[in-house]
Amino acid sequence: METRAQTETKIRVLCRKLVLTKEPGLQWLIGSTFLPQFTIVSTIRSLHLQSSLDPFSPDYSKESDDLRTLIVRGFKVIGAVLVSNNGFEANARKAAEAARRIRRFFTANCGGDGDDDDGVVVGAAADLVTGETRFFVSNSAKFDRIDDVCYEEFPEKLVWDRGCLVRCELGIKLPIFVPANNQSVAEEIFSAAIDGTAALLKDQKIVYVVEGHKASEGVLNSVIVRGVELDAMLKMGNSKESANSLPCSSFCGENKSILNSRESADAIKVSVLLNQSSKSSSLSAPVAEYFPAQETAKLLVISFNLEILCYAARDLPVAQAISMLVVPGLIDQLTAMKKLFLPCLLSNHPQFRPYHFCPPGVLHPITVFYELTYGETEMRQVEVRRALHLRLGLPLDRPLLLIANTVNFAHTRTATANDTIRNASPLPKDVHVEAPSSGVSGGLVSLIDGSYEYYHYLQDGFDDSGWGCAYRSLQTIISWFRLQHYTSIKVPSHREIQQALVEIGDKDPSFIGSREWIGAIELSFVLDKLLGVSCKIINVRSGSELPEKCRELAMHFETQGTPVMIGGGVLAYTLLGVDYNDANGDSAFLILDPHYTGADDLKKVINGGWCGWKKPVDNKGRNFFLHDKFYNLLLPQRPNWV
Repeated sequence: METRAQTETKIRVLCRKLVLTKEPGLQWLIGSTFLPQFTIVSTIRSLHLQSSLDPFSPDYSKESDDLRTLIVRGFKVIGAVLVSNNGFEANARKAAEAARRIRRFFTANCGGDGDDDDGVVVGAAADLVTGETRFFVSNSAKFDRIDDVCYEEFPEKLVWDRGCLVRCELGIKLPIFVPANNQSVAEEIFSAAIDGTAALLKDQKIVYVVEGHKASEGVLNSVIVRGVELDAMLKMGNSKESANSLPCSSFCGENKSILNSRESADAIKVSVLLNQSSKSSSLSAPVAEYFPAQETAKLLVISFNLEILCYAARDLPVAQAISMLVVPGLIDQLTAMKKLFLPCLLSNHPQFRPYHFCPPGVLHPITVFYELTYGETEMRQVEVRRALHLRLGLPLDRPLLLIANTVNFAHTRTATANDTIRNASPLPKDVHVEAPSSGVSGGLVSLIDGSYEYYHYLQDGFDDSGWGCAYRSLQTIISWFRLQHYTSIKVPSHREIQQALVEIGDKDPSFIGSREWIGAIELSFVLDKLLGVSCKIINVRSGSELPEKCRELAMHFETQGTPVMIGGGVLAYTLLGVDYNDANGDSAFLILDPHYTGADDLKKVINGGWCGWKKPVDNKGRNFFLHDKFYNLLLPQRPNWV
């Protein structure tokens, strides 16, 4: 029989979507040590089952392995919700027991978060049809229903006013000698080497350097924490202070919305150094020992790129954040890497790397290991992403967890080839926003969905005046796919576009470096080769027929939302939208003109008419689309994959 909890017990729900799916199953409730008790930050769906016939039988070992990687340190499982139609209390009891069991796996395998042995969990049950959810708080002695449930209106504020991110990146090269043909012995040697490396992270010779970002605004430059004994020294002139008294807020900038912009996310940076210059208690000469191999051996040099994120309270002493979060987080990643490498230790080594994401609707970052040996678009990788989308309740027709979507720590991260998309671009974006209205009375406006960059003649010091308009339109289209995170490739130059057409056999090698025009067909070839994007092409025999295509173009912008290239005669344009009155046929086309040759000044672009609404026939009777020319319209299709 359930009992009612005292009124001071409250459930706080921060996630916008508590029940991720209308299918029966179990979902883990995620909270944090640094937020008020019983605060649900997110829910993560349980996917690994002991029996495929029972959606309520989680495989706790596999689930704990996945969750330990996925959830950044500082967040943890605080309960579970069971989605079913068989009654609330019984299902909530099952959910609470599942939460206790998964927490025991965490504690056994990685020491938990330091407070996982209190036995108090949230058990919830959601009705499969109505979505009604009831919450209970459970421990070994009581099982109380909680009616005081608060759905926070500004959940991001609660999370980031109280906490901040701590980030540590560590590259490790691990050389080991192993038997060339004995997998089991090689695994034992490798496991021992990993365990030894993990133990070294707690050695007194290890130095952790903590850095802030904005010293000019009073944020501290650096603190050195030696080992994990909280023995620290502040390096600022001649002053010294114990790191125990320095909270994480001392190293944070003023911007608390650290994950709202992928180009400027902030995190406290922690670097790991090995102090090999300290004085030894005893002096001795180096000694070399010879151990002959009993069988054929080989040298393996295995590289790890560890990169962890932790969520810490702003008032948490920074040295405590290292001992509670950073060191256990690094050890967790080493353990995860060990499991990934073991099956293929004596064969070709895969390339695993952790990436951090903050997808829409998820209030905290998540961490994912991707194998990059065959590139991120390999089918096996697609299935990994699909499973992650299912876990997090993300749509299955949008790529939200590609490498291009990773959170970029602009102030702290070493740039790589995959960071190009996230670098701030000096090119003007979304210039149509400032364009005057179309002048169509009673029309329905259908526009591009998302951001793009404006490419036009003479940019980048490259003279393509008179021949490069289709190239520039293609660059604008590719920028749209980049900014929507469908790809991480850089926008190709004219020469790279020509090279792509030669590689697929559409053009002869002499085409590279030429000033030859290209059209809609060539653009479709390049988009397919570089992005894997398919295109629809509309052909019209005369510019006079283009208004007849407004209904079809409106449907494109409503369903696909991609920029359209219009090519015909000697000119090419980028189409960003249409305004169409279905009753009288009045129409206008939102044209982005790549023939502009001036500076990237938004006012000049708009005032000069280089981006704006164009009617098929203006008020002086002039035709914008020539009646004696044919036109091809290239409609790139939005990829329907994760």
